[in-house]
Amino acid sequence: MLRYEKKAYKNGAQIIAGIDEAGRGPLAGPVVAAAAILPPNFKHKTLTDSKQLSEQQREEIYAELTATAEFYWAVGVSDVDVIDQYNILRATWRAMQLALDGLYIHPDHVLVDGLRVPLIDVEQTAIVKGDAKSFSIAAASVIAKVTRDRMMLQIHERFPQYNFARHKGYGTPEHLAALGQYGPSPVHRKSFAPVRLAIEPVQVEFVAL
Repeated sequence: MLRYEKKAYKNGAQIIAGIDEAGRGPLAGPVVAAAAILPPNFKHKTLTDSKQLSEQQREEIYAELTATAEFYWAVGVSDVDVIDQYNILRATWRAMQLALDGLYIHPDHVLVDGLRVPLIDVEQTAIVKGDAKSFSIAAASVIAKVTRDRMMLQIHERFPQYNFARHKGYGTPEHLAALGQYGPSPVHRKSFAPVRLAIEPVQVEFVAL
């Protein structure tokens, strides 16, 4: 879980940040990215990809990380308007850049989950499924996931009819049923097909034979 960090250090990097996002797939709510810089000689028994952890484990690791000396982190958020205006990929890149800009110290090398991010102007290493291969990315994964889940709980208080507290905006059968019953809310992503169809139902024309 530190081999990519060690390789970057060996190649001359001095400050390494991991970056990951949460919320690219949901039909509602923001996309949240986090940047994380681990303390030297970091070790952890359970930290891994946030999707492989239970909610309780994520909360516990979040609390532990954010209370750790020399652990630097920041989050970036792209809201629904940004997602609908620029598309989810560019909104995710923007959130990642905002997270990097928010760090107290600035890295000279970035480990990114997935593919390269064009907006990042420092040296980067893109790692497919990096949140399960790098502690730095895994830490960012947990920070991003916990932050977004908490935001969705707040959104649930505003729009309880969709039950965002349960599905966090993902397109579950329950969510799709509520979307069909109540229509989209202001926090739904209108550029996503299931939401767009709820606004503009498909018109079927019947041709007489």
